Amino acid sequence: MTTSRTTANTLGRGILIVEDDKDLLQSMVDYLTLKGYNVTGVGSAREFYKSISEQVYAVVILDIGLPDQDGILIAQYIRKNTDMRIIIASARASTNDKIIGREAGADIYLVKPVHFQELVTTIDSLLSRLGEINQPPKPTLAQLQVAPSNTQSWKLITKKWLLVSPQGDAVQLTAKELDFITILVSHPHAVGLRLDLLKSLGYLNNESGNHSLESLIKRLRYKFTLHHIEFPLQTAHGIGYSFLADIIVE
Repeated sequence: MTTSRTTANTLGRGILIVEDDKDLLQSMVDYLTLKGYNVTGVGSAREFYKSISEQVYAVVILDIGLPDQDGILIAQYIRKNTDMRIIIASARASTNDKIIGREAGADIYLVKPVHFQELVTTIDSLLSRLGEINQPPKPTLAQLQVAPSNTQSWKLITKKWLLVSPQGDAVQLTAKELDFITILVSHPHAVGLRLDLLKSLGYLNNESGNHSLESLIKRLRYKFTLHHIEFPLQTAHGIGYSFLADIIVE
C-alpha cells in the first residue's frame, strides 16, 4: 500500500521512498513529513513504477532488497529514464555493494541503519547542489544563449538539448526526451505511432515499456507546466502522439 503525506511547506518536488519494511517506511515518511517534505512511500517495485507514472519526484530513497525486483535494476531504470536523484539506503555494506550501487546510478549510498537526521542532511545537500529546493526558475535567454525566434516556429537545438518556444523560452531536455521530440518532429503534425516510438526509444512493447513511455511524456509535459509554457503535444488515444506546431531543428 502506498503511504503519502503532504504539508503546506513542501521542499522540492517531492520525495519517493521505496522500502518493503512497513514499520521503517512509515517512520521515514512521518519524519520527513515533519521536516516539511512532500513524501510518498511505497513498498514494492510495482508501486514504485505506478507512482512515477502519476507524479514527478525530485529524489528517490531506494532500498535495493525489494520482494518483486532487485533495487539495482530500479536504480538503473531511474538513471536511464528520469531526472530523479537516487539515494540508496541498504543493509548491504560491502565495498563491492557500494560500487555496484554507484555504477547503477546512485548519487548517495547510505548503509542501514540510517539516522533520520543524517537522511535529512543528505537530501538537503543533494537538492541544494542540484538547485531543486525551490521551484526551478524560468531560464533566461541570456543564460541559455538562445535568441528569440523571428517566426512563430518552435526550435529544437539538438547540440544543447534545448526545446525553445516561439517566444524564446527554453527548456532543457534529457537524452530520452530529446530522442522522443526528435522522432516526433521528423514528421511535423503527423501522428508518431506508439509502436514506432517504443521501438525507436528502446522500450519493449509490454506493460513495462508502455509505462516507461507514458512516464517520459508525463515528465516532459510537467517541465513545460513549471515554466508556464503551452506545450503542443497531442495524444491520439490508442494510436500515438503528435507535435502540433511548426518547428525548426538545428
